Amino acid sequence: MESFRLRGPRRLLALIAGLGATLAAAAEEYPARPITLIVGYTAGGTTDSVARPFAEVLGRVLKTKVVVDNVAGAGGALGAQKVVIARPDGYTLLLGANGELIATGLANPKQPYDGQRDLVPIGLVSHQGGVLLASRQVGVKTTEQFIQLLRKHPGKYNYATSGVGSMFHVAGEILRERTGTQLTHVAYRGASGLGNDLAGGTVEFGFMGTAPAKSFIESGVVVPIAVTSATRSPLYPNVPALAEFPELKGYNLSGWFALMAPKTVPEPIIARLRAALKEALQDGRLRQSLTDLGGLPAADNEDLPKLMRDEHLRYKKFIETTQLDTQK
Repeated sequence: MESFRLRGPRRLLALIAGLGATLAAAAEEYPARPITLIVGYTAGGTTDSVARPFAEVLGRVLKTKVVVDNVAGAGGALGAQKVVIARPDGYTLLLGANGELIATGLANPKQPYDGQRDLVPIGLVSHQGGVLLASRQVGVKTTEQFIQLLRKHPGKYNYATSGVGSMFHVAGEILRERTGTQLTHVAYRGASGLGNDLAGGTVEFGFMGTAPAKSFIESGVVVPIAVTSATRSPLYPNVPALAEFPELKGYNLSGWFALMAPKTVPEPIIARLRAALKEALQDGRLRQSLTDLGGLPAADNEDLPKLMRDEHLRYKKFIETTQLDTQK
């Protein structure tokens, strides 16, 4: 008897149906084991401080453990690259920031991945600003004093950030360009080392996220000069925004944090993660944790792909305008 074979369109339809059934089954079973959430910075930093309460709640929603793995270096790019090349099964995810998802690739053309092309945006988690800090040894307390000091001693002082091409690197270069001053950039792997060296006077100035800066500010070892967001942070209501200084009118750099996945993760799993993210962001304790960090939990209707496209254009203009030196 001649064996039955599907040919042409019938065979293609059967293959598509089989693939659909396989993906659906994978989504129903997902997650069947713990998920790793990569953070491209050291423990205690801005992104890490968002990732840990988020991972706990996301794990409860997905009924599995979500483990935070800190892969620090290159302004968050090493962690993002690890997710880009990870097995696309939904078990390795990234809590990424606008630094490694947008800015580092623009600042470093040799970066081996593109944050928009090589990762799938699942959704926004929160927004958070930064703060410009001074070592107590410098004796600067206000934006005006800071700028006057730089103009009096051009090229004498350093400012530290969490990495080359990071949001705060861009923030520092824009500040330098807008005020016509000279500062030398010093890149750190994370907030902890940066804060300790700032407290000890190894570097004179630095940018940190509002959350990791809190312990250094409250202990009095550093001086908050101004926040980088357009308006004052609810975490530091007495600290002015840089935009309040006349020469820096309109200055506004804030961070955002998004859940991302490797590019070819099956769509049913992406849909499961998007639903879980939405549910997690409705958790009152998580929202309070994000607010306590000086951030703003993401809203349901925020369009992450559009935000990434807009930020790409914005950072590209910033980097071209300031002629950002990617080697410092």
